[in-house]
Amino acid sequence: MNVTVLFLLCNMIINIGNITITLAADNVDQKLSSCGSSNHYKEALEKGILFFEGQRSGKLPPTQRARWRGDSALNDGKAQDVNLTGGYYDAGDNVKFTWPMAYTVTLLSWAAIEHQWELSSANQLEYLRSAILWATDYLLKAQDSQSSLYAQVGDGTRDHQCWERPEDMDTPRTIYKIDKKTPGTEVAAEVAAAFAAASSVFKHTSPRYADRLMHQSKEMFQFAITNKGSYQGSCPYYCSFSGYEDELLWAAAWIYKLTGEKYYLRYLTANQAWSHPVAEFSWDNKFAGVQTLMAKEFLAGNMNLSNYKTDADAFVCAMMPGSGSSQIKTTPGGLLYSRESSNIQYVTGAAMILLYYSNTLAASRSGSAQKVQCGYKCFTPAEITAFAKSQIDYILGDNPLKMSYMVGFGKRFPMQLHHRGASIPSIYAHPEKVGCSNDWYYSTMPNPNVHIGAIVGGGPNANDQFIDLRSDYSHLEPTIYTNAAFVGSLASLLGLVREGADNCLLMPHQQQNSTTTNNTSSSYSS
Repeated sequence: MNVTVLFLLCNMIINIGNITITLAADNVDQKLSSCGSSNHYKEALEKGILFFEGQRSGKLPPTQRARWRGDSALNDGKAQDVNLTGGYYDAGDNVKFTWPMAYTVTLLSWAAIEHQWELSSANQLEYLRSAILWATDYLLKAQDSQSSLYAQVGDGTRDHQCWERPEDMDTPRTIYKIDKKTPGTEVAAEVAAAFAAASSVFKHTSPRYADRLMHQSKEMFQFAITNKGSYQGSCPYYCSFSGYEDELLWAAAWIYKLTGEKYYLRYLTANQAWSHPVAEFSWDNKFAGVQTLMAKEFLAGNMNLSNYKTDADAFVCAMMPGSGSSQIKTTPGGLLYSRESSNIQYVTGAAMILLYYSNTLAASRSGSAQKVQCGYKCFTPAEITAFAKSQIDYILGDNPLKMSYMVGFGKRFPMQLHHRGASIPSIYAHPEKVGCSNDWYYSTMPNPNVHIGAIVGGGPNANDQFIDLRSDYSHLEPTIYTNAAFVGSLASLLGLVREGADNCLLMPHQQQNSTTTNNTSSSYSS
């Protein structure tokens, strides 16, 4: 596919091939018009964080805003004489998975650390802290000892065979644990990363809680490195495909960022050969996140971390259309498209990394380090930001169908979210028990509960078409980690608006010549 993307930067002249584009300084007097509407992103941010309240498990607090939800899974762990109530349901099902939940905490905490001002100015910082706290309280319960961790609550197979709201749930709440005999280095290391990142979030507001998280983070990291064994060998669901090296580096990076202790820096330096160029950032593959964190250390003067900077640049080259080494195609409408199933979760992850890394490059004191060289192409932080912004804007409705893929945002959004609780009347509206029936699953009506802020994990197909069909989980199911990356991206874009015209840009159009037929006719059905 031959793709040419034209970027227009504020107050600059850009030459791309035979095309010259000029934007005069007079055109950038209105900061918000050149960066995008702050209200647009603030609304999406608010709803993206609210989504997590609809995913809560356990006893709900009086401050609960997703009022269609009720208490659920109040006996989790009771049969094993352990309290495993709380936490988040992973997606549209009623299972709790420690690994992706911890990854969600790490991403949300990263957003709170990097964009505290933006979140506070949008009146969302406390809501985000509450979202993090709801998960860390659960993860602390899940850490059974120094050498064991509960990795899952609920029988995934039985749960997926039953379409019932969590308030009525009567499927087995089977517990799965990792320990010395049943290893899961990936899970333990991700929990270590989550505790460290969250500790940074709470260190000023709740110092004792932050200290506890820091202690547990170090403990989980030692468990991970002394009992190495992939979760792939024992996992019931959410198995590992990329190995555990990325999680070990990811955990070390976050503990080092929190503590500054040289032990973790030495670990990162000694094992940087594990790092390699990747073309995704996801619950399974954290290398791009490690590379982004450590590239910042390299640019701050730690020359021993050069491999991470090289690999961070390679991620940009893999994502950017027209880089000469792009690995991910785009739809005719401009959305990154790596796979048919659950594509948007990879888009939100990529956008978050691109935005965070472009911020790092822009803040670098070295002029030469501010650009990413991809073969004969050179990308500035503003160009990287422009492309990442286009991905977020696409999800929010700037696409051929003019459809938002965030539920409750905009005039047109998915009405048949693949989500048990949202698709069955609330327990307050319909108090009678709803058992394992497919009546609501196959209903052609819109969901009775609008799960505000939920981003569908799949979204459109390769031709920007979308069918709103509840049974199509690969395109209609939300996940907590898809939203977590989106929250970070939105907070970053709010920062772009705050910084003003000198650091923002316009992306007026994309010219795409593709061998694929540009068929953007809507197949949307509600």
